[in-house]
Amino acid sequence: MSKTASAHDGHYGLKGHALSAWETFAQSVANIAPTASPTVVIPLVFALAGGGTWLAYSIALVGILFVSWNINQFAKRSASPGSFYAYVAEGLGPTAGVLVGWSLLVAYIGTGAAVIGGFTNYLHVLLKPVLGGGEAPGVAFSVVFTFVAVGLSWLVAYKDIKLSARLMLGLEAASVLLIAIIVGATLYRNGLNLDWSQLSLQGVTAEQLRLGLVLAIFSFVGFESATSLGAEAKDPLKTIPRAVIRSAIFVGLFFIVSSYGLALGFNGYSETLDKSSAPLNVLASRAGLAYLEPFVSAGAVLSFFACTLASINAGARILFLMARHGVFPSLVGNAHSTNETPHVAVTVSAILAFVPAAALAALGVAPFDIYGWVGTVATYGFIVTYIIVSVAAPVYLSRRDELKLPAIFSALLAIAFMGTALAGNLYPVPPAPYNWLPYLFLGYLLVGWIWFAVAKRRSSQVIKDIRTDLTAIRERFATEA
Repeated sequence: MSKTASAHDGHYGLKGHALSAWETFAQSVANIAPTASPTVVIPLVFALAGGGTWLAYSIALVGILFVSWNINQFAKRSASPGSFYAYVAEGLGPTAGVLVGWSLLVAYIGTGAAVIGGFTNYLHVLLKPVLGGGEAPGVAFSVVFTFVAVGLSWLVAYKDIKLSARLMLGLEAASVLLIAIIVGATLYRNGLNLDWSQLSLQGVTAEQLRLGLVLAIFSFVGFESATSLGAEAKDPLKTIPRAVIRSAIFVGLFFIVSSYGLALGFNGYSETLDKSSAPLNVLASRAGLAYLEPFVSAGAVLSFFACTLASINAGARILFLMARHGVFPSLVGNAHSTNETPHVAVTVSAILAFVPAAALAALGVAPFDIYGWVGTVATYGFIVTYIIVSVAAPVYLSRRDELKLPAIFSALLAIAFMGTALAGNLYPVPPAPYNWLPYLFLGYLLVGWIWFAVAKRRSSQVIKDIRTDLTAIRERFATEA
């Protein structure tokens, strides 16, 4: 089947109209890894914002909703495996689209690599009573289970997108439900007494809130990844925009309640929330649910695994469409004739996720340092992508003669929120090695620009293929939109 024909068909050899609304929603939720925030990120936000943590997450949710509104200007009008790569190419042209695609690749694949650190850490906590060992997982343990996490993710993603989606949905539902039980028990234990020290922002300054907001925004990244299922979701112009909005709202409310509950649960405890290595275990114990502690660790393992799987799925689909346009070798753009998955792109994505995680683990880097270092680079990819898609949305609407004042305001507010997050991660200058990571990301973008320049120089067909495919997508959805 030719590229043009497959674009008109809209499936590109993938399993068309296979995923229900819930399965599409699962992709976005799994990529956020909502269990990671109560176990890792919320304590870090609390270290900065104190009792204002719940408000930092509330403001972050508003900012993310502005971004999602801009994303959905594209998602409710067109769909493809290319996600923001195709959106931005439609709004700002092929070169901008490729740079965003390149940025998304490090975002998704970097996230997949980063959360493996959380996976190995909590798996070690879970297995320590059986295997013994020190407080932190050893090098051999980390490398072996990095391979296990990526290998299982690759196998599921290679085999079937419906299997992937259902597995992600089940794993995340189980882990979120467990945290909800623990936080709910904490709130119940406190009775009807509100924590006015939190609600009145006692001792919280505007600067603390700003710094906490930066980290809180990072908890949401990946909420848009349902857009990569444009060729496989049922009724994509409805299910994908709904998945984007609903995943942001769902996890946002989950984060707000969890942050309030965690801060409340540590009141009067000998250790502060930001110093705890296992905050949910502390809450479970104080709420009389100590028997749930192993399940907390198991839930974290499952959630981190689901995030790795979601990241490989999303990254593979960006690679897949870019390869079909000639940006990457054409082999990467092949779909499996039986499984109807982008099997070569899935394999490449899995390898790219495995290499940095395994290399850092082999060097003896602690799991949560891997999570922090690689995850920070991935976050730069998300933030830059969110800013550019928010710039592209009003341009896209203007070209369609559909631009209205609310769209302009939404774009400006989204850019301001994401710009704040980006600036807050650069200043004050973080300690090493985080101070070097922005330069690493800029170098990566430069490599992407050079790569595309070389691809265009080798073949004048690249730009033509991108524009031909975008035209086919536009025509296919013109009536539906």
